[in-house]
Amino acid sequence: MKRLKTIVTLALCYAAFVLNPLQAQTNLEEFILKWDNGKAFTLEVVDKMPEELLNYKPHDTAMSFTEQVTHLSSAIVGISQGYLNGGNPGFQVSVKPANKAELKAFVAQCFDYGKETFSNLTELELAEKIDIFGMNGSRRQVISLIDDHVTHHRGAAVSYIRANGIEPPRFRGM
Repeated sequence: MKRLKTIVTLALCYAAFVLNPLQAQTNLEEFILKWDNGKAFTLEVVDKMPEELLNYKPHDTAMSFTEQVTHLSSAIVGISQGYLNGGNPGFQVSVKPANKAELKAFVAQCFDYGKETFSNLTELELAEKIDIFGMNGSRRQVISLIDDHVTHHRGAAVSYIRANGIEPPRFRGM
């Protein structure tokens, strides 16, 4: 009986410590599915705001709708380049979209760039601890930071839609 307990304990330790990187890779794959969903949801949010209200802002000191969406998108690229070994995106990141079509194209380019950058990181690179914004964390945590930042500013954009009496798109969690 004692030998069986030892074997079970060793098997559990093996699963927890040796197979853990395999689980982490699965988590990245699952995250990429969520990321694609977030891209689609962000594009739906942009679609809901009428062209004539793209410059709407609830207060003089606030970002406009377009500025919120442009900021969340360009930050995907900027943070990825600075902390996730991201290369040249092949498009202008400091663009100021003039209309809805340009805004949607920019959102799509930035989300696609983020997805490619995240997907190119190895397990070792994802686990590597780096300094970011005065803190220390793994590149995996940086990806979560980017996702949280996108969610924060997309939520502000949704509130701008509601403030204009427009029903926003239904939330897409997964």
